Amino acid sequence: MPDVSQQWFDRARAVTPGGVNSPVRAFAAVGGTPRFMASGRGAWLTDVDGASYVDLVCSWGPMLLGHAHPEVLAAVQDAIARGTSYGTPTTTEVELAEEIGARTPVEKVRLVSSGTEATMSAIRLARGFTGRDLVVKFAGCYHGHVDSLLASAGSGLATFGVSTTPGVPESSAAQTIVLPYNDRAAVEAAFAEHGERIACLITEASPGNMGVVPPEPGFNAFLAETCRRHGALFISDEVMTGFRVSRSGQWGTDGAVEGWVPDLMTFGKVMGGGFPAAAFGGRAEVMAMLSPEGPVYQAGTLSGNPVATAAGLATLRLADESVYTRVDQVAAAISEAASEALTQAGVPHRLQSNGNMFSVFFGASVAGSPVRDYATAATQDTGAFKAFFHAMLDAGVYLPPSAFEAWFVSSAHDDRAVSHVLAALPVAATAAAAALEGAS
Repeated sequence: MPDVSQQWFDRARAVTPGGVNSPVRAFAAVGGTPRFMASGRGAWLTDVDGASYVDLVCSWGPMLLGHAHPEVLAAVQDAIARGTSYGTPTTTEVELAEEIGARTPVEKVRLVSSGTEATMSAIRLARGFTGRDLVVKFAGCYHGHVDSLLASAGSGLATFGVSTTPGVPESSAAQTIVLPYNDRAAVEAAFAEHGERIACLITEASPGNMGVVPPEPGFNAFLAETCRRHGALFISDEVMTGFRVSRSGQWGTDGAVEGWVPDLMTFGKVMGGGFPAAAFGGRAEVMAMLSPEGPVYQAGTLSGNPVATAAGLATLRLADESVYTRVDQVAAAISEAASEALTQAGVPHRLQSNGNMFSVFFGASVAGSPVRDYATAATQDTGAFKAFFHAMLDAGVYLPPSAFEAWFVSSAHDDRAVSHVLAALPVAATAAAAALEGAS
């Protein structure tokens, strides 16, 4: 029993809504007591009860190199020794922006402190640049808790969104058109009806917030061309995929190959090396509209924080091809073993991946064909995942506590860590099979 975690959770609920500072951490989707972590090193987490886990969350993506990488720690310690925040320009923020530009097609970069801030600012900039108001997004794609993006689909293919949470005015949600992902006809319909009013289309470059649901071949290229034809900006959200699925993120696997460039891109997670850092960037012509060069205002006291930029810069400089080769190998080994164990246990499922991001959808409703949108992802059997999750947790493997999240690994996941995960899979698969049988 996680007695100490339970004690801390009780204390946390007395002072924090739900006892957590980000909802998915509360284990609401899987039940039980969230584990309060005391430390992380390499591929492993240790909780306050002293239990250790192979980490398949990796802070939801940022820890590409694993926890407490010595060279990243050294860069952070050196930065801290000089001070933690100045409120002035620093050299490392310039170097980090240069590193982002060297890996992606963006011409100018603005650093911020979170992925939500990056997407919010990119949308404001797109509206300022185009003089239009409407935003197109896809159901199941998450772009942070920006008011206009917390909208669900309306009643038709090209109708306006409705608010999904109290506190978001319907007037704000109504500035957003929400479409089914991977649906070209829906995109064409939306632009045919509202094209002259659409400021931008924003999409996860490869979604990981409804499980891993990759874009169908050519879909991102189609989005870029559709926006170009209608005078809207194409915003590719690479907060999750940026510098993780390849050295140049998702764009490195499709845009660089197919020859198209987003107007704006958003970044986060890996580029912060575990610290609160994010960015948005794009064409110089568009970025020139941003204050202080242009009239679109955006600011942040901790933007370009010297400690965060030191961690991010060290992480990106260390993330060479050998890192991506190792991460890809580990992801393939674990995902294939998970699918094999579930098959052996008779659990209908579908494994989906994009580079080294992957997830498993449980249940017969998703087993027969690719999961290509949120409506399909939502039909999976979350009860089977819950049983699988807790069996893995009991065996010392920490999975995302939600069926609608990507699994992540790092270059620090060595053979011992991988073997530990593989050993836990058969029992977890049996637990999932029992859950499915009990529900039938």
